Amino acid sequence: MTFAASILTSSALAQNPPAELLQAAGAASASGAPQKVLRVCQDPKNMPMSDQQDRGYENKIAALMAQKLGWKLEHTWYPQRMGFIRNTLKAKLPDSEDYKCDVVTAVSTDFDLGLATKPYFSSTYALAYVKGRGLDAIKTPEDLLKLDRSVRDKLKIGIFARSPASDWLLKNGMTDQMVSFQPQTGDAEQYPGQLIDRDLASGKVDVAIAWGPIVGYFAQHAGGVPIAVVPFAPEADGIRYGFSIAMGVRHGDKALRDQLNAVLDASRPEIARILQEYGVPTVTIAPLAGKPGASS
Repeated sequence: MTFAASILTSSALAQNPPAELLQAAGAASASGAPQKVLRVCQDPKNMPMSDQQDRGYENKIAALMAQKLGWKLEHTWYPQRMGFIRNTLKAKLPDSEDYKCDVVTAVSTDFDLGLATKPYFSSTYALAYVKGRGLDAIKTPEDLLKLDRSVRDKLKIGIFARSPASDWLLKNGMTDQMVSFQPQTGDAEQYPGQLIDRDLASGKVDVAIAWGPIVGYFAQHAGGVPIAVVPFAPEADGIRYGFSIAMGVRHGDKALRDQLNAVLDASRPEIARILQEYGVPTVTIAPLAGKPGASS
């Protein structure tokens, strides 16, 4: 689950509250000075998060940030998998001292390859099943565990390998029912949502467990098949299912990080509406000590 254009110095940021930062950004855009650019690196084929046609919720949130700053939005596209940060945020353009981008979206708040902003949402893993196929009594993940063994032991449960979902099945003695999928196959034509809109909808698996935004979005886009979405608690029985999502900038780029924090704080209602449109299950998670977007 995959990871400088600054208009104010750190000292100026320290003297201006967020509202003034936003006013300053808008004034700079309207003054006739060269327009600033928000350069963002995102995955070109990773719905519902992002794609090259700007259809993902991370695309919409990045566009909102640029709009609020009064900056032009530019993209560099790169698959968000192993080596993503090395090849984007830390990579310079050919024959240039400029980096490919200054911001990456959809990183965790404990992002250690750069500086993380404040989180702009938190979500959790979710369980999904097709309504009307005998599982409608499941309203929480624990309800699945309470099913009669004659029913439960026959279920085929689709999950991504090495995830909280596999930990949950292992903890509850259900590994024999696990149908494991690789999250990163290297095949550009495959996408995580196939677990929901293809394999679950068709009956190849009876239950699917995946990252909540994937489950929520593809449950809405399964060709009319009615799919129930059942979120996990952010943490239960020693397993962490919930994660807070932030943007990342390079180490030392505190001014840009602080500007993004100001815009994120001012944009929370709009971000919430975007996430709701995409069916993202949101949860509340206590921030980690010292994370993220601290002034240090």
